[in-house]
Amino acid sequence: MFINSTKDSDSLRPPVLEIRQATEADRAAIWNIFHAVVAPGDTYAFDPRISREDALAYWFREDTHTYVAAQDRHVVATYILRPNQPALGSQVANAAFMVAPEARGLGIGRKMGEHCLNEARRLGFCAMQFNFVVSTNEGAIRLWKQLGFNIVGTLPGAFRHPQKGYVDVYVMFRSLL
Repeated sequence: MFINSTKDSDSLRPPVLEIRQATEADRAAIWNIFHAVVAPGDTYAFDPRISREDALAYWFREDTHTYVAAQDRHVVATYILRPNQPALGSQVANAAFMVAPEARGLGIGRKMGEHCLNEARRLGFCAMQFNFVVSTNEGAIRLWKQLGFNIVGTLPGAFRHPQKGYVDVYVMFRSLL
């Protein structure tokens, strides 16, 4: 017997992902994600013991656009978008992305990447550059290549991975024009 009710159909729909600008109310969730991503020391150059205050000061810098991805109002990821350099280099954007461990593999990183590229264009950036993509972060590299980024430089042994020792870092770039 098929029962057609709003409650039954709602339980079958996938969670809605909303990507929006972060608010002060998102700080605790962003810190939890930031800490979970940075503490293992395998993808970002931040000190794995970075304080909450320092992490949030970086993520909410004055020149930074900060966003969150929320599934059914629960923040599961965050990203930042800012000029890669000041003044004469400010036409090139830079971004950083973090997805909560429990939300990985659901396509949230891709949706944030696409959102970020659109936001960068909307804000007038003509290109985007990632300065420090750890070579062992294969999922991120694969995603960025799928979204049109190319590796334009390699920094040999520039990252001290906690298990693999010194590994290469990539500079990745794409035009937004």
